[in-house]
Formats: sequence, structure tokens, C-alpha cells
Amino acid sequence: MATTFERLHAILVKDYKISPELLQIDTPLEVLGIDSLGMAELLFFIEDEFKVKLPLDPVELLTVNDVVHYVDELVAAQHDGDTKADAAVMPNLRAS
Repeated sequence: MATTFERLHAILVKDYKISPELLQIDTPLEVLGIDSLGMAELLFFIEDEFKVKLPLDPVELLTVNDVVHYVDELVAAQHDGDTKADAAVMPNLRAS
């Protein structure tokens, strides 16, 4: 299974036409030419690729590493929330 960085790397190369050699974990997004509009678009790609729902709260992401950690946190939180929701629903399903 590909890491978050590898999946993000693929998005940035494919959809932003960024040279793979420029993409390092500590590369600032600004160096890659990703401005606020590009960041909004990237967040939509992230939702699709990682099957997460982004919160409405703004978040400051300055480097590729910031994005990787943000995605990892979202995935973990939403997976944990799904597991808790499933546990709460399953007893009700058995009782039906």
C-alpha cells in the first residue's frame, strides 16, 4: 500500500505537472507554485483520493510534510469515528 506521501506525490505530479525531482517531504508549497487557489483545489483532490471529509475550519499548510500530516490526522480521526459509530449501531442491528 502506498504511503500518504507517495499518494500526494502522485497527485502533485499528475494534476499540477510538478517535476518529481522537486517533490521532497520538506518542500514548501509556495516553491511548487501552489497558491491559495491551488491549495483549495488540492484539498478537493485529497478528499477524493483519501476518501475523507475536510472540516470547514481553515488550516495553514506550508510544506508537503504539513499536508501529509494533515491527511494522516484526518484519516485517523475519521476512521476512528467510523469505528465508534459502527460499534454504536451494531448492537441495534442485532436487536432488530
